[in-house]
Amino acid sequence: MDNYFEYLHTVGFEETNIVGNVYYVNYLRWQGRCREMFLKDRAPEVLADLQDDLKLFTLKVDCEFFAEITAFDELSIRMRLIELAQTQIQFGFDYVRLDPHGETLIARGGQRVACMRGPNTRTVPARVPQPLIRALEPYQLAAARV
Repeated sequence: MDNYFEYLHTVGFEETNIVGNVYYVNYLRWQGRCREMFLKDRAPEVLADLQDDLKLFTLKVDCEFFAEITAFDELSIRMRLIELAQTQIQFGFDYVRLDPHGETLIARGGQRVACMRGPNTRTVPARVPQPLIRALEPYQLAAARV
């Protein structure tokens, strides 16, 4: 079994500029989408908790580019767990172009997320929920637990 959660995506015209290159913001959107699909597929209990008072705040996001992609490129966005702390999670993302000749790593990114609870005006840090910890275990990449 691979140690990443995979979200498959086909690049559309609306995600490119006039020259045909993908806008930077889309790489960040794909990270968020991959994380959402992970929750839907692997940790649905956490979705119910998000409807209650759990909040997942994105603290930091980054992306480093290695190659260009254009409309109709087929991508695999692969999410791994980098670090799991008491109240925060660090994810890593590989953006891989899929084609008949193989795979090409086109970008690598990451994001740090904090778990918070409470009403919007008074949120406080909260422990990462157990269902989320269990769901993340198979996707650990040298993850350190604090």
